[in-house]
Amino acid sequence: MSGAEGRRATGKSISQISGHAQLDSRPTVTTTDGNQNITEVDVLDVRQTLDPAVQYKMSHQRRGTALIFNHEHFFWHLKLTDRRGTLADRNNLKRSLTDLGFEVRHFDDLKAEDVLQKISEASKDDHSNADCFVCVFLSHGENDHVYAYDTYIKIETITDMFRGDKCQSLVGKPKIFIIQACRGDKHDDPVIVQDSLDGSDKSIVNETEVDAAGIYTLPAGADFIMCYSVAQGYFSHRETVNGSWYIQDLCELLRKHGSSLEFTELLTLVNRKVSYRKVDMCRDINAIGKKQIPCFASMLTKKLYFHPKSK
Repeated sequence: MSGAEGRRATGKSISQISGHAQLDSRPTVTTTDGNQNITEVDVLDVRQTLDPAVQYKMSHQRRGTALIFNHEHFFWHLKLTDRRGTLADRNNLKRSLTDLGFEVRHFDDLKAEDVLQKISEASKDDHSNADCFVCVFLSHGENDHVYAYDTYIKIETITDMFRGDKCQSLVGKPKIFIIQACRGDKHDDPVIVQDSLDGSDKSIVNETEVDAAGIYTLPAGADFIMCYSVAQGYFSHRETVNGSWYIQDLCELLRKHGSSLEFTELLTLVNRKVSYRKVDMCRDINAIGKKQIPCFASMLTKKLYFHPKSK
């Protein structure tokens, strides 16, 4: 029996896509002469059309805009602690992103209405001569939102402003969101590996604090990458002098490898470096010795490099 006859005998059409056989979901239709009319799908091997080495075009006139929303203080009714050390994160990020060619704008302790206004303005800007876009949140977080000074903002509300139908000049370009906030109610127990902390001024007490509450990993859409300071369900740690572990290590690796290493590979190195740390000094005795592991959710469709721009 031929392949076509076999398909007619079973009354189902089979299409082979990328080497996998799948049943056609459409029912067969019986014609007036009693024969069955079957729709068949031609074989398509998409593997032949994908180049694994393809990169985002990063040769536009500008690298792009980077927004940093830094939140240290909060309205008293939220009952959230001040985030000591976050100014070090803000300044560290500003230097690192500027070195990569970004036009950095930073804002401190804005109310939610003002945060959304700044983000809306950025989404309406013309990014046609820019490579990409970056948005950073340094704050407390919980479930699917992060906190501004006076109330919370849903992360999806922020990312939705940069989808293709609302920000056409960023279609097909990387949209990078970096979120330094706590994401859960668990500590990561240390296993064997001991921390190697960078040296600091011993005359200043550099205490580790834990960011409040926790946020979920949220997908956003094609060409987005969501970078989180900690995996879901675990605490994010911040030193009162040097800033958060995640931002410290992210900025260090951006300075060392930002212009040469593919971005998701660099983020994997950040994961590794942060995972080597553990809490040395903390008012929460239960946090002593605990660890942290960041994570990222990539919806990028090509490799992303920040090669130096020709002057």
